[in-house]
Order: sequence, then structure tokens, then C-alpha cells
Amino acid sequence: MAYLRLICKILMIKMAHLRHFRNNLNNKIMEKSILERINLIIEREKLNINSFSKIVNVPRTTIKSMFEKQTNPSFEQIQKITDAFPSINIEWLLKGTGNMNKEKFALVNYETKGSPYYNVDFIGGFEIMINDQTINPDYYIDFEPYNKPGVVWCNITGHSMEPAITHGDIIAMQEVKSWREFILLDEVYGLVTEEFRTVKRVSKSDKEGFYTLIPVNGNYKPQEIPKSIIQRVYKVLGSVKRF
Repeated sequence: MAYLRLICKILMIKMAHLRHFRNNLNNKIMEKSILERINLIIEREKLNINSFSKIVNVPRTTIKSMFEKQTNPSFEQIQKITDAFPSINIEWLLKGTGNMNKEKFALVNYETKGSPYYNVDFIGGFEIMINDQTINPDYYIDFEPYNKPGVVWCNITGHSMEPAITHGDIIAMQEVKSWREFILLDEVYGLVTEEFRTVKRVSKSDKEGFYTLIPVNGNYKPQEIPKSIIQRVYKVLGSVKRF
């Protein structure tokens, strides 16, 4: 009997070690596969670690360390990735199931379903359209994440925000009327002044009374802009390719 109890105890210890080994192996497989899928996003968007970190608003050193040490991204980091790339299917990112892209896409219609699209460029013509309530939209874009009151779609030109926002994309925007009291920094906004319009990531400036405008494209430099010359602010909610 004592011999049988000893054998059973040894078997239980070995089974416990096997379960521990399998759990560790599964964790490593999951970590590696998530990182592989993140790398697929980087490759598909034609990014590198630097540009990807800017888009998802996660420090470059954190992203680099994650790949070097093969560690899982945190929930907050995953959330930032899906916020920066709203077309990414989170089930695919976490588990590898389904398609990379969500099975949702923008539909064009003329029946006021969704948010209005105006065939004007934010850089030129957008303010005229906004201020003239007699101008009718060219059509409506039905895309669930952006079917919200006050959201409008328009065109965007320029290369400073590539590859996050590409020259010729259509962007969804919503006016931030209380920006003078509070604005969520390190997000992408469309800014309107008397002399120009621009779309950039707005960050805190070291200079009192200024914002720092940060492009995604490394060929462009950050700029300082006085808050006093800003007339309107629009939150850029997302973008799609031209239909």
C-alpha cells in the first residue's frame, strides 16, 4: 500500500509539472502569436516601430521591448492599437480567429442614413460648407462607429499624417466646441485659424499658451501654434479610403 501511495504521489507531481509546462507553453504561443499579428498590422500599414508607436501613442521603447522580450501587450496597449486602427478585428488580434478586418464597412447612401459627406477638402472649402447651412451633402456614409450627431465627412489632402491618414482619404470629424476649457491631448484634430487649416496630433507644449502639432510622417517636423489664433477645433474620429 505504501508503495502504491508513493507511485500515485509521483504521478500527481508529474501531472502537475506537465500542466504547468503546458500552461507556460500556451502562454508563450499566445504571446508570440499576438506579437506576430501586431507585426502583420505594422507590415500591412507599411510602418516601422517608430511610426507605429506614434500612431498608437505608446512609447517606442515600450514597443521595442515588447518585441525583444516577446512579452504580451497590456490590455491598455491593445486598446490603443484597436483605437488607432478601428478596422482591426480585436478577436483576430487576441486569438487569431476570424479576419484581420472587422466585417463592417462604410456604405454610401442618399437616404440620410449615417453621417453627411461633403465633397470638399478640409484644407480648403470646409469652413464655407460648415458656415452655409443651405449646402446639402453629396451623400451619406453609413459606418457604425461614426454614425453620431454632429459628425461630418470630408476630404483630406497632404502627406504629413501618413500612413495613419493618407493623402486623398475621407475623414470623419466632429467639432469640439469646449476645446478652450478642455481638450484631450495627444489625439488627432483638425484646427482652423484665419490663415490656414491643418490636421495634426495635438500635444502639450513647453511654451505657455501654445500647443505642439505633431505629424506622423517623419519627413515633417513638429510645430508650435499659439492657442490664441485657433478659431475652431474638430476631432478626427477616423478615416476611410475614397470610394
